[in-house]
Amino acid sequence: MTGKAKIRYVCQNCGYEALKWMGRCPDCGQWDSMVEEVREPVRKGTTPPSTMGPAQPIGAISLAPEMRLKTGLKEFDRVLGGGVVPGSLILIGGDPGIGKSTIILQVLDRLAARGLSALYLSGEESAQQIKLRAERLGAESKDLYVMTGTCIEDFLDRAHSLKPDLVAVDSIQTFYTANIPSAPGSVGQVREVALSLMAYAKESGTPVFLVGHVTKDGAIAGPKVLEHLVDTVLYFEGDRGHMFRILRAAKNRYGSTNEIGVFEMKDSGLAGVVNPSRIFLEERPEDVPGSAVIACVEGTRPLLVEIQALVGPSPLGMPRRTAIGVDHNRISLLVAVLGKRLGMELGDQDIFVNVAGGLKVDEPAADMGIVSAMMSSFLGKPVSREMVVFGEVGLAGEVRGVSQPEIRIGEAKKLGFSHCLLSQANLPVAKPPDGMKLSGLKSIRDLYESLFG
Repeated sequence: MTGKAKIRYVCQNCGYEALKWMGRCPDCGQWDSMVEEVREPVRKGTTPPSTMGPAQPIGAISLAPEMRLKTGLKEFDRVLGGGVVPGSLILIGGDPGIGKSTIILQVLDRLAARGLSALYLSGEESAQQIKLRAERLGAESKDLYVMTGTCIEDFLDRAHSLKPDLVAVDSIQTFYTANIPSAPGSVGQVREVALSLMAYAKESGTPVFLVGHVTKDGAIAGPKVLEHLVDTVLYFEGDRGHMFRILRAAKNRYGSTNEIGVFEMKDSGLAGVVNPSRIFLEERPEDVPGSAVIACVEGTRPLLVEIQALVGPSPLGMPRRTAIGVDHNRISLLVAVLGKRLGMELGDQDIFVNVAGGLKVDEPAADMGIVSAMMSSFLGKPVSREMVVFGEVGLAGEVRGVSQPEIRIGEAKKLGFSHCLLSQANLPVAKPPDGMKLSGLKSIRDLYESLFG
């Protein structure tokens, strides 16, 4: 005996379910996102196959050595935590045209060149289109296979016979399962396809890469459960107008989420940047007000980046505050601190802050760089080219210490900086290298005197 099929209306933006159609999702507020989905009833008397293993004492569980597959792209391996873990499910997201399909094809080709069989499954492009990209990238390994289609059951049948060592699915929103009578890309389809691929990856030990579309808000399209299912979530950052791309891990069960990979887009594909700090600073203007260099840390990697600020009288009743690469709310906070603690009133000024090179900086150590750039632009006085700053600024105007000051100072020394401004609290643990002067600061007034006094 079987019951009646159940109809649900599911929001394609957040996954909210309702019994009737609504023009606006009550959960996320998105208009015209409710799509009808039919849920087939479960047959009575049928028992699903068991996938649960036996209970074991925790002391009896053996830890096999973790075998990571090195892709040969050092920046990609860095973000993953040292390489690709067998049986892992890796989701890569980013804006259209930013390089998701390019990096996947490069990774598969590098691993296929080492004798591993790699299968590239595309639901968006034909085999001829993939071949054109492969020729441009120089991906010509004989163990790299291409297959096109959109039915996940057909793929799993062929995958069990081909037994590839690596699989890439581009993109998951184009695939569907015949078990659900809804359109490809819907919340139910994306969830079921991801579950099928996860089961395949864990059972076979095959790493599976998923390429995912993003919404206009920059999040992975589809249900949030998709990000919970996978082992690793990687996001491509950067503007298509810039040559640099930042690969950041939002989730990683096998490594740190603080690491980033820096790539340069070339005609032959994405190439890792060995020294990102030098690249970010090579076009820094000379003797121009509104520019300061900060030393930040992404994971284990120190980076020197340029903070630019433009401060000028506003013709509007409500002055503009624009921030690119830093938190918008942090700018408003630092403007208030400057006015209250230093007497530098910027409330009637338009303020534009930008991190050069397209990098996003979200650590508190950037506060001193933002403050230095805004003061420099407001006063019309440039910051010395030999100076680098880092430190957190509190609401009382104090300069607070940050973590890992030594590696920040070491990176500044490598790039030729001779003077570093940091918190007084960091001074006892920071050993100055030869030729580097360190100045400990207690407040933003000390910062003002060190820069322009």
